[in-house]
Amino acid sequence: MSAAPRGPAATGTPPAGGPPAWAILGTVALAPLFAGYLGGYLPWRLAGGTLHPPLFPLARGLGAALVVLAVPGLLSFLIHIVVEGHGTPAPFAAPRRLVTGGWFARVRNPGYLSLLIAIVGEGLVFGSLAVLVYAAAVALIAHLFVVLHEEPSLRRQFGADYERYRREVPRWLPRLGRRTSAATPPGAPRA
Repeated sequence: MSAAPRGPAATGTPPAGGPPAWAILGTVALAPLFAGYLGGYLPWRLAGGTLHPPLFPLARGLGAALVVLAVPGLLSFLIHIVVEGHGTPAPFAAPRRLVTGGWFARVRNPGYLSLLIAIVGEGLVFGSLAVLVYAAAVALIAHLFVVLHEEPSLRRQFGADYERYRREVPRWLPRLGRRTSAATPPGAPRA
């Protein structure tokens, strides 16, 4: 769910016009299925489709807040992958341009992070340790995929622009405060 690029337009030269229709359609069709399955259906099944006793006082409220918090991050991720990156979240149709806007200016993997926050929230809402263990497994798998596949792809595709972005924007813990120069897309005015 990160911005690992593919294709000839990944040379740093922005494609003309808006995002391609296939990127919009692919994201609209596949993102709800992927996020809905991993972040909705599987946690619900792991919890047995029922609410268990809360894991601690206020766990359900905290969990619900986490689920709500995850939604804007996921939406920002999807919008920027399509509009800025001219691609989809799927590795086989990844963005053609380095995506650094929106939540990507704060954290390099906002899609995985938002999904993980939602799953942890669901574990708390359902009162399910199984869902929290699942969240830990998702976090480990996402980390390995990012480190072993996505980051090397981005380095090859975008070279120095990606390296600058990688140095200034953290992988998992969002950076708060002003946006730095590396998080500004190549060719844009620097703050």
